[in-house]
Amino acid sequence: MSTTTTTTLTLPSYASDEVRELGIEDCKAAADTLAEAFYKDDVAFYFLDTPDNGGKTREELYPLHNEILEYIVAAHCYNGLVLSIGENHEGVALWMPPGQNMDDWFTIFRSGMWRLWYKLTKEGKRRYFDEFMEILHRTKESVMGAQDSDTWYLVYVGVVPSARGRGYARKLIEYVTKKLDAEGGKPCYLESSHPRNVAMYQKLGFVKQRHIVLGPNCSNPAPLDIMVRPPMDRRRENNSSSRKMSVATGPGRVLSA
Repeated sequence: MSTTTTTTLTLPSYASDEVRELGIEDCKAAADTLAEAFYKDDVAFYFLDTPDNGGKTREELYPLHNEILEYIVAAHCYNGLVLSIGENHEGVALWMPPGQNMDDWFTIFRSGMWRLWYKLTKEGKRRYFDEFMEILHRTKESVMGAQDSDTWYLVYVGVVPSARGRGYARKLIEYVTKKLDAEGGKPCYLESSHPRNVAMYQKLGFVKQRHIVLGPNCSNPAPLDIMVRPPMDRRRENNSSSRKMSVATGPGRVLSA
């Protein structure tokens, strides 16, 4: 007499988590996620970890780090696209569409970013306004060239440590890239602040274009890998595939490729 054992595969609860778009009412929650995700990131603390900050630790600087991200998230709620995934916003991405930015005075005012002038130290202001923002803007223009005005900019994507490994970052990126591909394709641009993330971005179609370092001569230099995902027109591939699949070879027969 034989016994048949049936094994039921149970997927983790997060496997069905879907990406959703956020509004300004979720700004604080999204900023909290990014603040936690980028707590150990040298780029995020580049204008906070300064020689004139009174010797404050990252733990002491964390409230300001979180506040700055609130301003940035708010600017993207107004001018860009804020995405979230997970029951408690464990993953968040900030995208800036073509033709949009967060540098105009109206956005700076209503997002609260103007407060940085009063919150940062003298060196922090120099690093943020004269170096960080200027270098990132100039590098993007240089790398993208004529395509710059047609580029989707992935400004931030972060997942809290407790939710990493669930594929959240991939879903937050593909939410935009799959739509772009289906609509004919547009380039995407990002700056990766950690070498371990480069391989993931490459799997999603991004290509490393340049390596830059903020503050190469200071005690805490911040490296960035500049990556670009070229336009990918899935419509053309789908049309080509359809044509291959519908080549008739006789009545009732279709040649499949």
